[in-house]
Parts: sequence; structure tokens; C-alpha cells
Amino acid sequence: MAPRTKLSLPQARRIALAAQGFHEDRPEAPTARHLNRVLQRSHLLQIDSVNVLVRAHYMPLFSRIGAYERALLEKNAYHRRRRNAFEYWGHEASLIRLDLHPLFRWRMARAARGEGIYGGLARFGSEKRAFIEEVRREIETRGPMGAGDLSSGGKGQGSWWGWSDGKRALEWLFWAGEVTTATRRGFERIYDLPERALPSEILNRPTPPEDEAQRELLRLSIRSLGIASERCLRDYFRLEAADAKARIPELVESGDLIPVAVEGWSGPVYLDPEARMPRRVEARALVSPFDPIVWERTRTERLFDFRYRIEIYTPAEKREYGYYCLPFLLGDRIVARLDLKADRAQDRLLVHSIHPEAFVSPEEIAPALGAELRLMAEWLGLSDIEAPRGWRKRLEI
Repeated sequence: MAPRTKLSLPQARRIALAAQGFHEDRPEAPTARHLNRVLQRSHLLQIDSVNVLVRAHYMPLFSRIGAYERALLEKNAYHRRRRNAFEYWGHEASLIRLDLHPLFRWRMARAARGEGIYGGLARFGSEKRAFIEEVRREIETRGPMGAGDLSSGGKGQGSWWGWSDGKRALEWLFWAGEVTTATRRGFERIYDLPERALPSEILNRPTPPEDEAQRELLRLSIRSLGIASERCLRDYFRLEAADAKARIPELVESGDLIPVAVEGWSGPVYLDPEARMPRRVEARALVSPFDPIVWERTRTERLFDFRYRIEIYTPAEKREYGYYCLPFLLGDRIVARLDLKADRAQDRLLVHSIHPEAFVSPEEIAPALGAELRLMAEWLGLSDIEAPRGWRKRLEI
């Protein structure tokens, strides 16, 4: 796409949605190839423990390719010989494309020095080095294990995050790249040495210098974002502000970032030189709170005029929209938000509330929303949908 000096807000929106694949039709029968294509575009999937609907890392794939088999992601992430992803701190805890492992080794090296790591864990690493090494040796000797499998320090004591000393040691080793996630037991991380869990072909690749790795991560960020402010660029892989400020001018000079102006946006904005800008985007997707399209809430508000906050940690009486609200993307606009829950015991998808945006009527969005809810229920293996009175007939459920 030829560079422009100024873009309208609808143009910026379509660029951002196309960068995440929302301009493409969903496949009729999603396969591993479709899953890998999403991962190639987004580079990572954020992991989160909240399971009121479905774990966070499953949802971005559903939003883009529809009702895929979740076992495909499990195999992609943890199959000993066929894995295409590894767990590490990308955008928070994430499943990251396996071939990107060398680009995160500088972060692992910093963590090993006690830098760029949560303060309490950094202090633990400094004060408990002998114990941490004992934990590493136990994994080396005994093989993959969770925190509760350790010989000592395995039980939580209700202190910092409820973590035991063994869990803290494992997480410090994880940050430092000395252990990785071999698999998960339920949602529990099972740790092992990288040389046993990850392909040697990946581990033997050269480690790029810190500045080179950061430049490449920013290149990947703009590819996934399409258009972005400095804050959005560094937020994608959670780069520190000082690192991003040093690298971004270098990428502008090399032509990897094109400065542009966007209607209504203040401050520098950068465009991917290979960005697509489709004439129309005909998306229909329920979007997780942990989806890249809404990660950076300021960007979400600028692009979609949609103020979005997750209210999980808000007391029930103070919630405005609900415990687990998902934006509903229709066309190139976010048109509503829904508070959803998978009631597995009663075999039903609960729609606690539906809040359309002010510029649309319930009748305008109901047919597409009903279709999306039916698809989600089918994907989650739920046979019934329960919606608020007044919406059931509109949604045809």
C-alpha cells in the first residue's frame, strides 16, 4: 500500500482489523493450517487463568476462524515433536511462535540478572539462589514437574500471590529461560529444561544482540497492529519505554515504520509499510478481553470510540456492564458488549446482559449476534443459550 501522510479514522480502523485477519472470511472447516496462520499474524496468544467462558488463549482463534477443535491448539503448543509455540512473557504470559524464541533471550538474560522482572520475584532470586539451583537440579534429575511435585518448598503458605517457595523458584527459572513449560496439567504449568522440551533446531539458533532483537520485535508489532502509536508498539511485546524510544527512530530511518497522521489522534503514529487497507471489512466476532485488537485500551477507544474496561476485579455492585464482558465486532465497528458465562453444569451459554452502543439499535445487530452466539455455544459444546428477556426473540435462540 502506498504511504499516505494523513489517514481518516475509518481507514485506520480497516488497517488495524486487516492486520489481525478480520478482513478474511472464516473457513468452513478450520484446520491446523488456519490456526498457524492466525499465530503467524498475531505472533502470540495471551494466557489468562479466568475460565468463566473459556481460557483466554483459545478465544482469538475462535474470533478469527470460528469453531475449531481446541485440541489443535493443545497439540500446536505442547506436542513434544510438533509444537509450534512456547510459553514465555510476551504480552503478559503468552504462547509465542516457537521460531521467535531467540528474540526473547535478551529478556531472559535481564531476568537472570534481576532486571525487568517483578520486584518480589527479583528479590527472591537474589536471596534464594542456592534454593533456586536446587530446584533446577531436581527438574534436571527427575524430569517434568509442577510446583507441588517438588521435594521441598512445594506447598503454598498464603503469602505473596499464595505461591510456595518452590513455585517462586520455578517462576524465577522460567523468567530466566532456565526452565520452560513442557505441558499443562489442567491449567497448572509443568516445567522442564528447555533442551528437553523445545527442539534443538530452535535452541541452537544464534542469539541476536539486544538492540537487534528489540528492533525485530517492533517490526513484528507493527505487522500485527497495522497502525500504532509508540505506546501501542511497545505494549505489544511489553518492551520498556526506554528500549522502545531508542529503537523506534532507527526503524523510521530504515523505512520499517512510516510516520503518518490519523484523524483525531494526537502524537506520533506509525504505519506498517506493508499494511493492507481493504475497502470494506465484514467481520462478525465476539472478542475476548485479552485479544490483541483490544489489548491497549487507549488504542481501542481511539479506533472504535469504545471505552472498554474489564470488571472482573470490580465489586459486583459497582460493575457497569458485568463480570466478563466481550466486545462484539460487526463490520469494522464494535457495536455491543456482552457479559457471558459458560454454565457447563447446566449445559448452557448464559448471556447475562447485552449492551448495544448508542449508534446502533438492537434490531440492527440481533441477526448477526444471534448467529455468533449459536456458533459459540456449538464450539463450547453447550446445547442451550439463555439470553435476557426481550432479546430471545430478536436473537432467534
